[in-house]
Amino acid sequence: LQNDSWGKQYSHALFKAMSHMLCIGYGQQAPEGMTDVWLTMLSMIVGATCYAMFIGHATALIQSLDSSRRQYQEKYKQVEQYMSFHKLPGDTRQRIHEYYEHRYQGKMFDEENILGELSEPLKEEIINFNCRNLVANMPLFANADPNFVTAMLTKLRFEVFQPGDFIIREGTVGKKMYFIQHGVVSILTKGNKETKLSDGSYFGEICLLTRGRRTASVRADTYCRLYSLSVDNFNEVLEEYPMMRRAFETVAMDRLDRIGEDVP
Repeated sequence: LQNDSWGKQYSHALFKAMSHMLCIGYGQQAPEGMTDVWLTMLSMIVGATCYAMFIGHATALIQSLDSSRRQYQEKYKQVEQYMSFHKLPGDTRQRIHEYYEHRYQGKMFDEENILGELSEPLKEEIINFNCRNLVANMPLFANADPNFVTAMLTKLRFEVFQPGDFIIREGTVGKKMYFIQHGVVSILTKGNKETKLSDGSYFGEICLLTRGRRTASVRADTYCRLYSLSVDNFNEVLEEYPMMRRAFETVAMDRLDRIGEDVP
């Protein structure tokens, strides 16, 4: 190539550089003429592009197979960066990690947005299915009007508490009541009385009925999966079903008789 024109020299140099960078073979013999050189380089570019497109589509396909897990991993990376930025202590980071693992179980969905896009009959059907264990374990729901159960379930909000968390603190204003889907809680009163509640029970309704302050604390003894109902939604549902208010009041009075007046 020493005596060839600069066009041939640079063409061969470009060919050599591309063959090294793209790591694509050019056959048994190297091209000799300029037409062969440029056609070979064109074929290498096309081959590299097709290979990159194949890898990209394969990667996108694999990620789309479990998009909810990918969303969870991306979300938790942000949580890790947040904890690192604020230099949170190790035990707090561990509790946050355990909370995310127990709350989302490696999957993350925008459930509120998904349900919001569905029709009301479909939304009610899904909510009833998701809360079927809660309804089956709770006598209040098992014997109630199905329309009341549906109205109540559509207003519930899912929450998770870790062992040792205080779900309700004494002296605070009662803004929520809770239904236990799974777990055990302790009601702690001033007289050092301790009452256990487990799957199918509910608590916190007395303050919603009396509009008073909490007179006891409630602590999670295990990982608790609860559904909460705000005071506004509570009163909204009971206005439509006044007979169910009497059922709540009956249970509340029975609880007062069993453990005294120092209950939430």
